[in-house]
Amino acid sequence: MKIENAVALVTGANRGIGLAFTRALLARGARKVYAGVRNPATAMPSGVHPLQLDVTKPDDVTAAAELASDVTLVINNAGIAQPGGFLAADSEDVARRIFETNFFAMLRMSKAFAPILQANGGGALLNVLSVASWLNSGELAAYSASKSAAWSLTNALRNELAAQKTQVLALHMGYVDTDLTHGFDVPKSSPEAVVKRALDGLESGLDEVLADEITLQVKQGMTAARSSYLPQAS
Repeated sequence: MKIENAVALVTGANRGIGLAFTRALLARGARKVYAGVRNPATAMPSGVHPLQLDVTKPDDVTAAAELASDVTLVINNAGIAQPGGFLAADSEDVARRIFETNFFAMLRMSKAFAPILQANGGGALLNVLSVASWLNSGELAAYSASKSAAWSLTNALRNELAAQKTQVLALHMGYVDTDLTHGFDVPKSSPEAVVKRALDGLESGLDEVLADEITLQVKQGMTAARSSYLPQAS
C-alpha cells in the first residue's frame, strides 16, 4: 500500500508510537490523518484531525466509523500493560481489562472499518503487536497473552480480508521508549525507528514486520531445538 494520498486512522494517537505514526504518515504524504484520542481537545501536530475514540467503547467506534468513512488505512495501535503474573490475586481482573483494549478493541475496530476499507479500494490494516506475542515470562503475563491473541486475530483477518484486497500487516517489536515502558531498565528502540520500519514494510506489501534485533532473534529461535518461547538455561 502506498501512503501518499492515503487517509489514515491511528488509535492511541496522543503519545508514544501512535503519535510517531501520525507524524510519519504526514511526512510521507498522507492526505489526511485521523488521530483517535479519548479527548479530542488534545494538542496534535498540525494537519492531524483529532477524533474522539475510546476503543473500549462500542459507541465511540461506531461513531468514528461514521465520521471517518474515507479511511484507507487503519492502524490499531492502542494498548495497555500492567506488570504481574497469572498467579497474582487480581490476575483475572487484570487480564479482562487488558484483553478489552489489546484484543477485543482491535477486533471491534477491524470489524467496523473492514467495510469502509473495502468500499475505498481495499486499503490496509496495521496491527501493533509485540515480541510478547511469542514470549511470556510471567512478568507481564496478561499483556503477553493479549498480544498472542491479537497475533492470532491478525492472522485470521489476513485470510478473511484477502478477498477484498485489504493488506493486513503485523508489527512486532521489543521494548520501545514510551510511557508504557517507563521504569523498565532495558534497551529500547525509539518510536520513530519502529514506525519507519513499519511503514516501509507496509509500502513494500509485507504481511509482517520485525522491527528490532531482539524480535528477529526470538522469531528465528522459535524453530530451534529448544524454542525461544521456552525457559532458557541460565
